[in-house]
Amino acid sequence: MRARYGVPLTLTAVGAAGLAYAAGFEVRSFRLRRVTVPVLPRGMRPLRVLQVSDIHMVGGQRKKQRWLQSLAGLRPDFVINTGDNLSDPEGVPEALDALGPLMEFPGAYVFGSNDYYGPKLRNPARYLIERAQGRHGLNGNAPAVGVVHNPWEELRDAFDAAGWVGLSNTRGRLKLEGIEIALTGLDDPHIKRDRYAEVAGGPESGADLSLAVVHAPYLRSLDAFTADGYPLILAGHTHGGQLCIPFYGALVTNCDIDTDRVKGLSTHTAAGHTSYLHVSAGCGTNRYTPVRFACPPEATLLTLTARD
Repeated sequence: MRARYGVPLTLTAVGAAGLAYAAGFEVRSFRLRRVTVPVLPRGMRPLRVLQVSDIHMVGGQRKKQRWLQSLAGLRPDFVINTGDNLSDPEGVPEALDALGPLMEFPGAYVFGSNDYYGPKLRNPARYLIERAQGRHGLNGNAPAVGVVHNPWEELRDAFDAAGWVGLSNTRGRLKLEGIEIALTGLDDPHIKRDRYAEVAGGPESGADLSLAVVHAPYLRSLDAFTADGYPLILAGHTHGGQLCIPFYGALVTNCDIDTDRVKGLSTHTAAGHTSYLHVSAGCGTNRYTPVRFACPPEATLLTLTARD
C-alpha cells in the first residue's frame, strides 16, 4: 500500500498545505513595497507617492480595511489609486471606509474593470490557456454578457468630493506646496475603454513633473505613454501573477506584458524613448479566487528623486 499510494498521498498533503497557506495566511499578509525612482528635475525635493491598487473589496475584510487605513501614517505627498477597488457590488462603503484616511491627502485615480463590473466565476486554468493563445480581457475574447454592474459612480463621487483627480481618458493636475504635478490617465485597456487619442501629446509644459496612470499595463498603452515621453508610468491589474512559483515567479499577467515585469519597478522602451514603469501587485484578489502564493498583497511607497 505504501508503494502504490504513498507518493499521491504525500502530494495531496503538500497541495492541501499550500492551499491552506495561500488562502489562510499569505492573502492577508499585507506588505509595503518601497522603491526609489530618479525622475525629478535637478534641485527638486523628493516626493513620496503612495500607490494602492486592486483592493477588490468584499464585505467583512476587516484586516484589509485596517491595513489600508494605517497607510495614512506614511504621510505621502500624494496618493495614486490604480483601480479595481471592488469585488462586490455591496463593497463600496467598506472600500471608502478603508480609503478614508488616505483621501485626506491629494490624490488621483483611474478605474479598472472590476470597478465597473462584478467578477464571474472562472476556471483559473483559463488564464494559462488565454496567455498561450494571446487572448486577454476583451482584447481577443467575446464581450462579456450577463455581468453584474457595480455602483462605480458612488466611488467616483466620493473620490471627487475628497479632491482626488479622476484620470479616465483625461488629464489633471495636483498642486503640492509650490510643486505642480501633471497627470495623464487612461480608462481600463482590459475592457477596451482606453482612448489614447483623447490625451495624446506628451507631458504638459509648465509642470514640475508629468506622470502617466493606467489600470492594466497593456503594451499599446505603455508604448503610447513612452513614445510621448512620460518619465514614469504607474499601473496595477496583474496581481503580481497572484499564484507564483517560488524562485521562478509568475506564470500569467492577465494582459500582454511579459511576466518579468509583472510587478515592481522596471523600464519600458518605445520609439527611442525609455520610461520607468511601476506595476503594483495590489492588495486583493477576485472574490472567487481568494488565494495568493509567493506573491503577498502590497501597496507601494515610491520616493521620486532627482535624475542623475
